[in-house]
Amino acid sequence: MTRDDALKQLSDIARQRAFGRHVGSDRLIQAGLDALVAGVESPSLAMLAGLLRSEEPEAPELFDQVLEELGLLFHPPADPRAAKWAAAYWTASQIADGSLDPATGTHHIWSDIAYDLGYPEELEPLVHCAHNLAGWEESWGVALEELDREAVEAAKQFLSKQSAAEAGN
Repeated sequence: MTRDDALKQLSDIARQRAFGRHVGSDRLIQAGLDALVAGVESPSLAMLAGLLRSEEPEAPELFDQVLEELGLLFHPPADPRAAKWAAAYWTASQIADGSLDPATGTHHIWSDIAYDLGYPEELEPLVHCAHNLAGWEESWGVALEELDREAVEAAKQFLSKQSAAEAGN
């Protein structure tokens, strides 16, 4: 793992936690260890990476300290709808860049984001992909990999519409 990979992993975990997804202390400690081995430097990083199983309850607070020291602390928008949209864009970016399995990502958008937003039209292609991936059967005559590619393309399209909207502002 490179230094950049380790920083991306820390940043991704920060967003997962900020968007309300549970990340176990063991994963926080492992991310700290990965970052330390990759050459990331932070005053609290060695303490996080060196936590024993009996010290796992300390991991979330130490992880936040490390994020703050590295300038990676993330706060989602205070408005709940804006936070859901931010989560949708972040999840779509992970699907698009290959760091999140398309079935997992589209399911998260469908069940945890689109539902809360009242199934907006902008998320329909991703929700459609989630339905297809969740219900896929070999008898459909389409490869699961093709459905994965469609989900990645839907995520890229969703993100390009956001970029176009931001460019128009």
